[in-house]
Amino acid sequence: MKIHEYQAKQVLAKFGVPVPAGRVASTPEQVKAIADELGHGIVVVKAQVHMGGRGKAGGVKLAKSSVEAEEAGKDILGKVLKSKQNPDGLTVRKVLVEQGIDIAKEYYIGMILDRDSKRIVVMVSSEGGMDIEEVAENSPEKIAKAVIHPAIGLADYQIRHLCYAGGLDRTLVKEVGKFLRALYAAFVASDASLAEINPLVVTKSGTLIAADAKMNIDDNALFRQPELAGWKESEEENPIEDEAAKRSLTYVHLDGDIGIIGNGAGLVMTSLDVVAREGGKPANFLDIGGGAKAEVVRNALEVVLMEPKVKGVVINIFGGITRCDEVAKGVIEAAKTLSIKVPVVVRLEGTSVDEGKRLLSESGLNLTPAATMHEAARKVVELSYK
Repeated sequence: MKIHEYQAKQVLAKFGVPVPAGRVASTPEQVKAIADELGHGIVVVKAQVHMGGRGKAGGVKLAKSSVEAEEAGKDILGKVLKSKQNPDGLTVRKVLVEQGIDIAKEYYIGMILDRDSKRIVVMVSSEGGMDIEEVAENSPEKIAKAVIHPAIGLADYQIRHLCYAGGLDRTLVKEVGKFLRALYAAFVASDASLAEINPLVVTKSGTLIAADAKMNIDDNALFRQPELAGWKESEEENPIEDEAAKRSLTYVHLDGDIGIIGNGAGLVMTSLDVVAREGGKPANFLDIGGGAKAEVVRNALEVVLMEPKVKGVVINIFGGITRCDEVAKGVIEAAKTLSIKVPVVVRLEGTSVDEGKRLLSESGLNLTPAATMHEAARKVVELSYK
């Protein structure tokens, strides 16, 4: 789950991270009032949407007075911001109004869960203010990394290594270390999967402050993070993913046009790979889980067909706990009640497979059977792209 910049700063501030003074506004009048409260000097008006590159998209503006801040609010609020990651754009419904910072230098610090090491990896770079992905691609040597042992935590020697290897001013090691420790504490306590301060600003007076912040929270840990769970905003999620979540389905939206339904994450991932190998482009990942009943299967097929780009659907089931006859009933119910205009290929194997295949063959519906996963992938690609 993504949270907004102002929310990430609230979390970090609880752990002692200095952040600029500011508040959130949803109208230009509120923007002006907050700018007046902050006093004279430059204020920054920032769009609060779940996307990177807000500045490039016109979502961040400087204002020298409360009147200019109000105009900036009028310009940003209601605006649709687009980026490479969000080509359809997101509508700005609120902005963060903050006190301006006298910037001397910008750094980057961040943490992420690493699947390979199964630990938290901390990153530091002198190239603050830039997209870290761009730095990683063009100047990977400028990003210093360290793996944190969960039983030890962030060690002093790691902090020194990160600052030196990352190209930071050596006189700031002690202060940067405080930021890194606070960020690590916030990361663990919040069940985060990603946390970044970019840029970490060194002011002209020599103090450090988090000018921007980004955090993602592990969805699976929200049950023990009730405050953070309350920040979830469904309107900023992919609408199909949001609908799938309401139906208790594990769904991930992808960019292709072949719908994928299976039981078990490994089988679904393999199905994506096999469809791609046959020349298809998967439109989604959808795992109906173990023991799925007919209604779950019907819901899954309906959710996949909500994506207008879908040209075909493959249903790949290996029945263990999940019974193939229940899957067949769900597919048949969906075919009878939904307006399915794309080919649907069904591969069943395992528990009650003979009954499942019998139900499909006797349904009289336009469903294409397949004996193996590879045959199912080949057939759905042939039928979808012919």
